[in-house]
Amino acid sequence: MAAAQRRVVMSAADMGRAMSRIAHEIIERNRGAASLVLVGIPRPGPVLAERLASLIETIEGRQVPTGAVDPTMHRDDLDRRSIGPPVHPSHIPVDVTDRTVVLVDDVLYTGRTLRAALDALNDFGRPRTIQFAVIVDRGHRELPVRADFVGKNLPTADDERVTVRVQELDGEDAVHIERVVSPAQEATAAT
Repeated sequence: MAAAQRRVVMSAADMGRAMSRIAHEIIERNRGAASLVLVGIPRPGPVLAERLASLIETIEGRQVPTGAVDPTMHRDDLDRRSIGPPVHPSHIPVDVTDRTVVLVDDVLYTGRTLRAALDALNDFGRPRTIQFAVIVDRGHRELPVRADFVGKNLPTADDERVTVRVQELDGEDAVHIERVVSPAQEATAAT
């Protein structure tokens, strides 16, 4: 079994500041919150979408609808996985047609989850525009996509894993990065 070396790259305070900045940038770019719908990509996107909606409501005095869209069944790598990923319910409480939808996710990596989420969003209508917000952009894109709103750009290696933890699901707000060390690497380092 491989060991992991983990460190915190964003504290709860760092995440709070990033979320506040993203909320202000969303409002500024869209000249308010009138036509916004925030849609989280599970896990923990729906929690992050709720937090952003709360921040936007505090700033603008307008409630922003939130929902969740699960891209699992639209992924292009289902046949490459030995065990399929868990499927979460999708729910958007309003028609997204002619609205501005901000997809919210924790980490942007290859871009494949975003591509699948865009396909899944089509089941809910035809938005006027779709924007994308993430807490961490770690690079390593395989598709030509980018985030419109980024909490932190975090250069990473392929053998590293970035995990965004949220109080509501994990008991803490933090972003961790860990490098997975194989048993062979452990043995070599020990000698």
